[in-house]
Amino acid sequence: MSALIPPTPDQDSQSMLDCLRQTVTMTLEGKRRLGQYVVIWKNNMPVVVGDDAPIELLEANQQR
Repeated sequence: MSALIPPTPDQDSQSMLDCLRQTVTMTLEGKRRLGQYVVIWKNNMPVVVGDDAPIELLEANQQR
């Protein structure tokens, strides 16, 4: 059995991936500057991050 090697994306796919990464980075930075919370995926679970996150969501984070 051979080891799985992740495929290298072609030029168009890599450009799209780079664009998506840049957009996400800019969006998260903008939300941080505005003091808005975000929901991210961490350890196979959604996690709420930010000072203005709803209390219900923060409590749900702590229960996990």
